[in-house]
Amino acid sequence: MSESIKIDIWSDIACPWCYIGKRKFEAGAAAFAEAAGDSAPDITIEYHSYELSPDTPVDFDGDEIDFLATHKGMPAEQVRGMLEHVTGIAEAAGLDYNFDILKHTNTVKAHQLLHYAKAHGMQIEAKERLLRAYFTEGRHVGRIEDLADLAAEIGLDRDDVVRSLTADEFLADVRADQALGQEYGIQGVPFFVIDGKYGVSGAQEATTFAQVLDQVWAQRIEGAAV
Repeated sequence: MSESIKIDIWSDIACPWCYIGKRKFEAGAAAFAEAAGDSAPDITIEYHSYELSPDTPVDFDGDEIDFLATHKGMPAEQVRGMLEHVTGIAEAAGLDYNFDILKHTNTVKAHQLLHYAKAHGMQIEAKERLLRAYFTEGRHVGRIEDLADLAAEIGLDRDDVVRSLTADEFLADVRADQALGQEYGIQGVPFFVIDGKYGVSGAQEATTFAQVLDQVWAQRIEGAAV
């Protein structure tokens, strides 16, 4: 019996619910591990690429309210209220969102960086760094030089990151993720595929993730005993 549960997560760096979902999943996984005690399996996580707005320019002229109002056809006041609502939910999950300094951008290069980081065993660290840079620090996550700076902060080779992103070394991997997501019928993120069998859509509560993990593990144990 495998001693790990694989979690495949489709998400976008520019997705506020993806960062919230990340925190809630982490809390749920921790609760599951605590309940399972010494018999708890390892949780292996792999992030997959999904672009919410692939037509977004690298350097968008405006803030997040401008983007949603002009590109999504929503009234500015409605957008402002929506962002305040999301900010409150993020705060409850332990996250500090700063939409007033957020730099909206195209995320395809950031996704390529995540694949580069995966190839170097640092995808989880890179995902967290990019999300915090985007939603909390107002850093630019669409340009190669800015992404290379962030990569260097977590210990990746800055010059090699520039080389990789300039050459679109992992663009085919990004597209493969997106194609697989379409095959799965994923139409929104975050989307969690647990143990290759169960799909969980959205930033569910930590208890929901804990229950799903417990169910998957119980079925694995039951199957091994047969």
